[in-house]
Amino acid sequence: MSDKKDTQVKPVLDSIPEGRLGLMPTKSMEEFSKKVDAYLASWRKKRVEDGIVPNKNGYARDSYILRTETPRFGSGEGKGAIKESVRGEDLYILVDVMNYSVTYKMQGFENIMSPDDHFADVKRLIGAAGTKPYRINVIMPYLYEGRQIRQNGRESLDCASTLQELVNLGVENIICFDAHDARVQNAVPMSSFETVSPTYQFIKNLLRYAPDIQVDSDHLVAISPDEGGMSRAVYLANVLGVDMGMFYKRRDYTTVVGNSHPIVSVEYLGPSIKGKDVIIIDDMISSGDAVLETASLLKQKEARRVFICSTFGIFTNGLVPFDDAYKRGIFDKLITTNLVYQSPDLLKRDYYVNCDMSKYVALIIDTINHNASISHLLNPVDRINKVLEKHANHQIV
Repeated sequence: MSDKKDTQVKPVLDSIPEGRLGLMPTKSMEEFSKKVDAYLASWRKKRVEDGIVPNKNGYARDSYILRTETPRFGSGEGKGAIKESVRGEDLYILVDVMNYSVTYKMQGFENIMSPDDHFADVKRLIGAAGTKPYRINVIMPYLYEGRQIRQNGRESLDCASTLQELVNLGVENIICFDAHDARVQNAVPMSSFETVSPTYQFIKNLLRYAPDIQVDSDHLVAISPDEGGMSRAVYLANVLGVDMGMFYKRRDYTTVVGNSHPIVSVEYLGPSIKGKDVIIIDDMISSGDAVLETASLLKQKEARRVFICSTFGIFTNGLVPFDDAYKRGIFDKLITTNLVYQSPDLLKRDYYVNCDMSKYVALIIDTINHNASISHLLNPVDRINKVLEKHANHQIV
């Protein structure tokens, strides 16, 4: 792997951005945004100290987080308020629409904020900013209504409506991670929409926590739990230089049970996995039933170890099913990102690996604020190759 060379050139961030940087995290991403803010402050102070960039227009500051509020009235209605000037600011609104730990009171009752509530707060902050900012960007890692991307009969097209609404409100850049189906960007074809993959971070964390993995087609296979996520497994297999497989679910389309067609049988398509390590890659874990079933089937096929990598860990049925599966040896490690809320109980699990994405998000914000290309961030092949080279040379990843 030592003969591989970088194919993309990183932009040189050596000028004062046209818009002064401002972060506006909603309540759902306050802790995550503090980490992003710390990276940005450190990098920019270093550039000023090294004489790369002059400290003009508030370029180097202790913090870029602006003071905002999204309070609620007793009736449950809300409003957005910005407590300082945003004129000429390049604003980045960060929101985790899946954060169920945020609550508000209504009629004396404590209510958990739903994805609808979180998205409403984004619109409130945009409305509070008005036309004053230089630019408004929305970083929404889990794309709101991202699973409702196509119509089956008389259904709403919520994700398309979401993107169009943001664009109509004046949002210039919409950035999400691992969109369920990236083709939804066709709803706003003339606007900037990016879906970012955390594949590099998955590989880095996996090699760090399982350093004895042999990355070759004789010892490792990338698996998609269904046909919908096959592109992720194909990409992972290609960058690692290993084989891939998938599970195909045959359904009874004449019957509907619980808003879905029941599964008649599950078929495996791919190479033999006997004695091999397996990486299951998917965009999200909701209840966890599908990924645990996949892991169980892989163990039945005598897989050596099973590693689960998922961008978003929602865990709607709690962690007990995963605890039980881990005790039974169904999987070995579970890796998800901190792009959505992680409960304290999840972080305590021995089998869980937290994939921190705050530095990556900070890099994206820093680059866009300088109006530079983020192509090298969207396609991490060069960084993956460097990590694989370190791993092959028995260096710490």
